[in-house]
Amino acid sequence: MGHGVPELVLELNGRTWTLDASRPYTLGRDPQGDIVLDDARVSWRHATISWSGRSWVIEDHGSTNGTFVQGQRIHQLELGPGSAVHLGNATDGPRVSLSGTAAPAAQPQQQPYAAQGAQGGGAPAANPGWAQQAPQHQQAPQAGWQQPQQQPSAGKVPQQQGPGVGAGAPPVYGDRSPTTFHQFSIGRVMRIGRALENELVVSDLQVSRHHAEFHSTPDGRMEIRDLGSHNGTYVNGQPIAKGGSILLGPTDIVGVGHSTFRIVGDRLEEFVDTGEVSFSARHLTVTVDGGKQILKDVSFGVPEKSLIAVIGPSGSGKSTLLKALTGYRPANQGDVLYDNRNLYKQFAELRQRIGLVPQDDILHKELTVKKALKYAAKLRFPADTTGAERDARIDEVLRELKLDIHKEKKVTSLSGGQRKRVSVALELLTKPSLIFLDEPTSGLDPGMDRDVMQLLRGLADDGRTVLVVTHSVAELAICDKLLVMAPGGAVAYFGPPEEALNFFGYDTWADVFSAFENYRDYDWAGRWKGSQHYQMYAADIDAIAPQSVQMPPMQAMRPPKPQGWLSQFSTLVRRYTSVIASDKGFLALTIILPLVLGSVSLLIDQGKDLLVNTEINPSTGQPVANGTALTVLLILAVGACFAGAANSVRELIKERVIYERERATGLSRSAYLMSKVFVLGVVTVLQGLMVGVIGFSSRTLPDEGLILRSQILLELCIPIMALGFTAMMFGLIISALVKTAEKTMPLLVMFAIVQVVFTGCLFPLSGSVGVNELSYLMPSRWAVAAAGATLDFNKISPPAKGESNDPLWEHTVGAWGMDMLALIVLGVICGFFVARFLRRHEPEVMRK
Repeated sequence: MGHGVPELVLELNGRTWTLDASRPYTLGRDPQGDIVLDDARVSWRHATISWSGRSWVIEDHGSTNGTFVQGQRIHQLELGPGSAVHLGNATDGPRVSLSGTAAPAAQPQQQPYAAQGAQGGGAPAANPGWAQQAPQHQQAPQAGWQQPQQQPSAGKVPQQQGPGVGAGAPPVYGDRSPTTFHQFSIGRVMRIGRALENELVVSDLQVSRHHAEFHSTPDGRMEIRDLGSHNGTYVNGQPIAKGGSILLGPTDIVGVGHSTFRIVGDRLEEFVDTGEVSFSARHLTVTVDGGKQILKDVSFGVPEKSLIAVIGPSGSGKSTLLKALTGYRPANQGDVLYDNRNLYKQFAELRQRIGLVPQDDILHKELTVKKALKYAAKLRFPADTTGAERDARIDEVLRELKLDIHKEKKVTSLSGGQRKRVSVALELLTKPSLIFLDEPTSGLDPGMDRDVMQLLRGLADDGRTVLVVTHSVAELAICDKLLVMAPGGAVAYFGPPEEALNFFGYDTWADVFSAFENYRDYDWAGRWKGSQHYQMYAADIDAIAPQSVQMPPMQAMRPPKPQGWLSQFSTLVRRYTSVIASDKGFLALTIILPLVLGSVSLLIDQGKDLLVNTEINPSTGQPVANGTALTVLLILAVGACFAGAANSVRELIKERVIYERERATGLSRSAYLMSKVFVLGVVTVLQGLMVGVIGFSSRTLPDEGLILRSQILLELCIPIMALGFTAMMFGLIISALVKTAEKTMPLLVMFAIVQVVFTGCLFPLSGSVGVNELSYLMPSRWAVAAAGATLDFNKISPPAKGESNDPLWEHTVGAWGMDMLALIVLGVICGFFVARFLRRHEPEVMRK
């Protein structure tokens, strides 16, 4: 204490701090503050106490609930021994007492720990959670490096527990004060929903019109009943059964949309998440097969309404970190806290409050902006939302992002920056509190880069927490915090962007990234943890314990679906049909391809157009093989295979990013797959019909068929149509397996060639042991066999001497039925495998 400065001791909840006149002290909920008050009524950075040169002064920093002395709200006031200050409420808010005598027993452990060196030059305090010696560092590789200053450890300020956060007390809503209160009486029912006739009206499109009910039982207990809601009702982050109920205990929190409820005595407290949330990652470590760590002990915390940029060289784990932070691929060790709630354990509820904009656009570029958002809103909002409600929300978002003048333009006609805005608009539909973006400025010119970053700055200022992974370093200055990842997946720096280059000791980021590349074995993480910056900005990450509610073991989560299966299927079919109808090139190819493939068969042996066998060898008295029939059927079958597989081979891979994001928001995997099967199936079957009609109609056919009798042309077309459909299902398997669209074409060609070999038209299969059994896996084998059964191929193309007839070509209803059944079964099996392969493209926490 400086000479002549009166000693001031601050007392709060039985703990004391001796204040040093050489620097100011911040009071608030911010874990990085000097005196942390974990009370929901206290603002993040509530007030400051400092020595003005002649007296101690407390200054309120525009807190929400105010600072009070003797019942009067103050903004700035001189203090002295004997003063008492209430924060957040004039009567029962946390009481800060000031005196001239310290409590000796508590003194050594109450030294404030933040703002070290910045204003007073005090030594930074070490976090007890980091019980380790600061790492000893090797000689700096370049002269420009600043060596870390080894600071002595000091005690850490104990974190105060707010009301209801102590042992056995109910957790609060991310340490926030309730928005409203509702009185309860025994026997009363209180219904929650979007409709105005509910007792609790929640104006949130994520909430159903009649969502859930609170019931008070005669014995005084409370029960929550779900009313068949679409987005689910949650207790402690876990969904309760649709239409089910659960008794509530004193520590339970009920989640409905963006609102959470808690029973306190005879009243119901409601907190509405408007977006101002804190976010932190604690000791995230990701290990892949073989034990290699690709993310190493990553910890950082950010306050509400912040913009955080994550940069680093290739191989530094940025994408892995993003997946860990969003729950797409949870870390093997560590926690992600959303406003002090464990994201991994409460992912089912909290996923609705998180927006993710991947590097690739998450919309169909063939649609207009308004139509793309309309389909997204239809899928994400409950089935009982009206078209007017969805349109109003879409228009609101378009105005906010200044996209209303572009709403009737196709997405593909927009500039790169505008397309990224549309992707952000899609995520903003559901009003997320936390938004992640992966390389949003990739491929954009500097002007668009600036526009996108300023957009993100605006989103944060409007009350959201925004984290952006980027390679661009031009606009880092507008961010609140910067996270620099080092090669190997460790943190090299976290703090204000304006201090980062000075921390590394270089003038440009190009130099920093070169140092990362040239000195990959350098202990970047150790240098960071041994630095004063670490003590100032990251050492207190373990200060506040997460809310301790009883949670079931980590398990796969089946998300509630905003829409029923049929509703999702209908929306997806209409969207996919709109996409196809908007793509004139695809439409033209869809018509031209079967015309060409069918017409090619007309070139085969034009002088002999019979698909029957009327020639008899006079010397043997046996029918002469009709090679025309086999060749024509071979061409038609291969054409149908190629057309069907070509239709679908790119469909899943080109929409992979869209599917991943929509699946995380509640899209049904089976509804998505069936919408593809239905639309592509209709297209492919019609193409098969065109191929068959062109190929068969100009030929002489038998008088009647096996099944349809007089409609033999249609009977011959049915196997070709079914073959195209099954080939389309094989194409979906390819599309679900490959990682890039470029790999689909070689596999498509290989598939078509294999089908040629196993048709049975080039050489007999029935007598080839092994080859014949393998041919049973090929759809072309069964389609040709079904057509062959109708045409009686065993007579049209009799086997050579000593060979037996092909049983699949027998001219019987049974053989034809078995051939068609096998073709259908192959298609169903393909559908099963496609569904399984689609699981690989879902958030890992959702997989069963």
